[in-house]
Amino acid sequence: MALDLVVIGTAITLGPLHNSAFILLLSSRHGVRLGLAFLLSWLANLIVVIACVLLLTGGEPPARHSAPSTAATAAKLTIGLALVLYSAYRYRRPPRPHSPPRWTARIDDISTVTAGGLAWVFQPWALVGAGAATAVDADLSTLADWLALTGYCLLATLSLIAMELYVVWAPAVANARLNALRTWLEQHQEQLIVTLALLFGLWLAARSIAELVA
Repeated sequence: MALDLVVIGTAITLGPLHNSAFILLLSSRHGVRLGLAFLLSWLANLIVVIACVLLLTGGEPPARHSAPSTAATAAKLTIGLALVLYSAYRYRRPPRPHSPPRWTARIDDISTVTAGGLAWVFQPWALVGAGAATAVDADLSTLADWLALTGYCLLATLSLIAMELYVVWAPAVANARLNALRTWLEQHQEQLIVTLALLFGLWLAARSIAELVA
């Protein structure tokens, strides 16, 4: 479980869409405050999803090859295959001109509530679902699983935490470098989405098939 959570958490934190949106928030007039609202909302979402899973399982992993265990593995397999198909779709579709979302025109006027809501919009729900399906195997009677779940939530938020702290400590330098990073992310957005979806989709599918046949 811990290895799967590390991989899924890494996939979430590397996503180009939410990182670009977060950099836009940080570059606004109230960037630090809006960024913190986005970050906390993002982290809260991950925690709530994991908490719901643990409430359903009671903090005890289901027996191997039982109905709940098989259903969770099948869910991960479905998500993995969906990511592979999505990467193929994004790769084959004609390139489209990039235009910034409408909300970016009002970036200096949005509230902290709106910034927090954007975190839920940009959350990669497929990967969050894969993390939830993996958390089904968590045993809350062991410290290792507590640490694995905590580490997963923090890892999935790591890019946001790093950028927020960077802007707090060195705002002038950070804004220039982060805006350059955002430009690069937008220029390579399609390639990044296709590559990440393919790699992590194949990982999820392979791991799930191995669990089903073992």
